[in-house]
This record gives sequence, structure tokens and C-alpha cells, in this order.
Amino acid sequence: MKPSDLAGVMLCAAAFFTSAAVSAFPEYDPGSEQILVYTRPAEPNRYPDGLARSVHFARSTDGKNFTAMNGNYGILFAKATISPENTIRPKCVKDPIIFPMKDGGYGIMAIRTNEDGTPDEESKGKVLLWTTKDLIHFSDEVLVDMGTTEQIGHFGYISLPSKYNPNYHFGWWAESGKQYETTITDFSTPGKTTGPYDDIIVDEIAEEWIVEPNGANLLSIKSPRKVSVPRSVADRAALHWGHLVSVAARVPENVLARSADELAKVKAEIVYSDGSTTLKPVKWDASGVQFDKPGKYEVTGTVQNESYGFPLARAWGDPVIFKWDGKFYFIATTDARNNIGLYVREADDPHGLFADGVKEHLILDRDEARQLIQTFWAPEFHVIGDDLYILFAVGPRSWGPQCHYMKLKKGASIIDPASWEDPVKIMKKDGKGVGDGGISLDMTYIKAGGKSYYVWSYRRGIGSPRDTGSMLYIATVDEKNPGVLTSEPVLLTRPLYGWENVRGTINNEGPYAFKANGKVYLTYSGGDAGGYTYALGLLTADENADLLDLASWTTSPTPVLSFNSIPDKFGPGHNAFFTDDFGNLMISYHGETSIRGRERCVAIHRVHFNIDGEPVFDMSAERDLDPALANVKTTVVVSR
Repeated sequence: MKPSDLAGVMLCAAAFFTSAAVSAFPEYDPGSEQILVYTRPAEPNRYPDGLARSVHFARSTDGKNFTAMNGNYGILFAKATISPENTIRPKCVKDPIIFPMKDGGYGIMAIRTNEDGTPDEESKGKVLLWTTKDLIHFSDEVLVDMGTTEQIGHFGYISLPSKYNPNYHFGWWAESGKQYETTITDFSTPGKTTGPYDDIIVDEIAEEWIVEPNGANLLSIKSPRKVSVPRSVADRAALHWGHLVSVAARVPENVLARSADELAKVKAEIVYSDGSTTLKPVKWDASGVQFDKPGKYEVTGTVQNESYGFPLARAWGDPVIFKWDGKFYFIATTDARNNIGLYVREADDPHGLFADGVKEHLILDRDEARQLIQTFWAPEFHVIGDDLYILFAVGPRSWGPQCHYMKLKKGASIIDPASWEDPVKIMKKDGKGVGDGGISLDMTYIKAGGKSYYVWSYRRGIGSPRDTGSMLYIATVDEKNPGVLTSEPVLLTRPLYGWENVRGTINNEGPYAFKANGKVYLTYSGGDAGGYTYALGLLTADENADLLDLASWTTSPTPVLSFNSIPDKFGPGHNAFFTDDFGNLMISYHGETSIRGRERCVAIHRVHFNIDGEPVFDMSAERDLDPALANVKTTVVVSR
């Protein structure tokens, strides 16, 4: 069988793993579980090339049935390459395999392709390799030299090292149909390839690919596309790549209280499926308690869950909610007004910002004289030093948004346009705008380790063959003079992963940070800003690190929020964070109401911290608190 014969089968291989998937593996070890790697077939309007041609993972608990991890969304994505013209060449993968490493952990190999699945001439004779200890955290990809000039088309088998032989042996087909074997001792040095052979590999795997006949497009395969792992590893990985849900609500059996106010302070501890917890307020019914009479009184209560409907507001993008002087404020890109002007809502709590009839205050309008004409984009409130600013982008008559700031006058009202000083274009040290030579937008501010930073999106050649894609840059700034950078801009990220550059969208934009547990978490957005593939990525650094040093940052190869994360919220992206009056860290973002929608709508939900203290961004209200757990009871003890 040649690679060309396998192509159609490989495209539908492992497409839709569910708990009903049926595939037999007689070598299954009952003391372990199995992990399978695969790609999915591309579906142009539901799961395009940049997503489908990535490494997916599935788990079997019985050696027969496989369930997809991460909701059947890719976990490992090949990085794009950069052309001599500084443009992005998207890359994907095919034919992933997984195997145990001789020094512990697991290796995942895949053949790099172009986005459409055609052979990648840039990696001819090489394959991608990732390593992992836990199937959760992965090394950065490396290209392994297979010691051949052939274009690798399809893996056949792998023979693992033993105490008698320190080498890995990989059997594979070339695109030409020839069969080879590569011997590798150390993945950092080129392998040694022998062949071509006539039929050795074909004999080994002649019946490897079997499409199930029940119409589910399932795949029954043999090694090397699966590996046995300890059950503890599989359980932890499945938990990480699944959705956390609430499993219990605990309150004290007895409560000492002298008043209804004291009882109101008693909260419920909500327990989640990974063992993590959070506290939520309870609305207690104290009507039967006589606080002036000693005794024991059984009371019931309802756990309160801060939840927000969707959509909260239509035709608003890049939403930001901010608390200032006891009030909450909402500001965003005004899609319904063609992105002209900055409008602010004010309320006593976040829910009030989206109440019927809430007033929108225009604080900055189109102004020809000041060249504030179009693309009033992504406004954000930030306290810099002792003052409140709005960071935003705006453009002159000739299209080209650029980063600006606007400062609130001391003691003035946010919703009064006269309270704001004139907008100022943000400049580099050399006196040029941060977006000179291109466009700049989506600027945000971070204060960490005693230093102040701006992060923003920059792009050159948009709409032309020399389009660089939008890139995130970071630089320091003096909080006493926030109009001028104090360092040279440092390129932080480019849209290299398939989910960031899917179908030519090539976006890294919308950065926003929060600090927790000694770390800086910087989210950003990639994919189609007005479509269902928009998604959130995550960069993490120690709070006291030099954030200009790229080595300080860890980048998740997998989006942390996508259309696959929360039902009926498509294309979640360009987010911000705020803390509500209950101490919850909340995320606001825009999303679509359908997979074909092009109207950006506001969404809000809570950010949870898992058992490892890491943020979880897909905590829908239903997962946050199962309604069946909301009713609780305790005994109030009243004493003299």
C-alpha cells in the first residue's frame, strides 16, 4: 500500500472519537490505559485545515473504546515558518505517532505539511518532535533530521530501544512510495536511513488502517499511533483536557450566629471535579430564627452564582468592565456605530451595565480637526501611576489606526467628555509612533515586578502580499510619562500556530493581563476576529521576571478558550478581566451566537483556579454551579 492509497483513509482517520468508538487492541495492558494520537478531516465551514491538521489525543480506559480529549479539538499545532519577505507560511501536520522515550515520558512525532496538507518542501527529510512527561505540558517542537533526502510521506512502525539496543527504529514510506527505515540514537543528531526496501514495512502494517462501517468514520489502528500509559497519567491528562464541573456544595453543619447579618457571612464551599474549591455566598432564609432566643434552628439557603446571560449586548466588540470610585464602567468597540466614537456605560454593579435602558455616554467623538476620524478600536481603562487613562486606537482620514491614550482629569467624572484631556499618540524613544510603517492597536498595560509595560499589536502590509500578520510587541514605559516608551519594542509573539493563522487570518491581538499566584497571565487572541475560529491564547511569566526577556515567557500551544469550549459561544476573543464585588475574577469577551454569525456580542463568566493553581477560562455558569447543588441547609446555634 502506498501513501497515495492511504490518503483518503487517513483524512477520515479518528475523525470523531466518542465514548461509543469501537476499536480492538489485543495488546492492551489492563494495568494501564492507552493514548491515541490522530488528525481530523478538514471541514471548511466547521473545522478548517489549520485546526484539523493538528495533533489530537484520545484516551481508552478499556483498550477497546476511545474518547477524544479536549473536545476533539487539536492540542499540538505545528508552527509556521517565516519567509524572506517576513510573511507567515502556515504549517500543519499529518500522520502523528506517539511512543515512550527511553529516558522517561513520551515522544510525539508528526510529518509537517503545508496548511492544505501538501508536502512541505521546507522540512524535506525531517519530522516534528514534541516530548512530554504528563500529556499536559509539552516541549517546544523541534525538527528531527531523519538522514534522508526523500520527502517523508507516512510512518509505518517503530521499534523501541532496549537494554540490548539503544536505538529507535522508524519504518516509513516516502512520498515516492519507496520504503525506508531510520535509526536514531539521539534526536538532537541526524538519524541514519537505510533502504529502500521492497515489502518489509508493508508486511508489518498491511491491515493497519480500518475505517469502521457504521458511518461514524472511526479508525481501528495498531502501534505506533497509540501508547500505554499509567492510569494516573491518563486520568490527570483527561481531567486537564476536559471541563471542570462542580460536584459538591459544603456548608458547616452548625453555625454560631447572633444576627441575620452574621448568618449572611457564612458561605458555601463549592468542590470541583479536580478537587479544587471556591467560596460562594448563600442567600439564607433566617425567617424562622429567633436571634434573641437561645436554641438551635435549622435553616435553608440558596447558593448564589454570579452568572450572566449571552448575549449581554449585541454589536459590541473588545468589551472592558472596570471599577472606579465605587461604580462599574463598560467600554468597548462600537460595531453598531461603525466603530466611531468612545461610549461609556455606568452602573452600580456589572449586571446594571447591561440593563434595559442603560445610558451610553459619548466621551470622545469623531473630530476632523484633531484627525480622530475612524477606527476607534479596543478602548481599555487602566490606572497608570496615580491617574486613570483610556488606551485605544484611532485613525485619521487615511485608514491606519494607531495607539493613543486619553487621561482623566483629577477628580473628574468618567462619563463627562469634558473630563478627559486630548488624546495623545503613543511614541517610541526615537520620536516615531509605535505603529509607524504599519498599524498599531489593542494596547494594554501591565505593572509587574515594579516595572510598567505596554503590550500592543502591530502589523505591516495588511491586505498586500507582504502582510506580516498582526504581532504582539512589548516595551517598558514610565508611568509618569506614559506617552513615550522607555525601551525598544520587543517582538513577543507572531501568529505561528494553526489556530492563530487559520485560513489566512494571521492574528495575534487583544492582549490583556492579570496577576495571580506570583505569575503574570497574558491572554491574547488569534484566528478570525469576526468569526467562529477566534480563540484565546495564553502567555505566562513569573511576576518578578524581566518581561522583555522572551525566555521569561511560556506560551500555551493550545488555545485556552475557543468555539469548542462553551456551548453556543462561538469565536470567543479579545477579552479583559475585572474583579466583581464578591471577589471573583471575571473574564469579559466578545463572541458569536452561531457558527455563521458575524455579530460580536458581549459575554462574561468567572475565571476559576484549578487544583494546581492555574486559571481555567471555560467555566460556564452551569459548570461553575450545578443547579442541583444550589440548595443547602445548616443549623443556626443561638446562644446568650
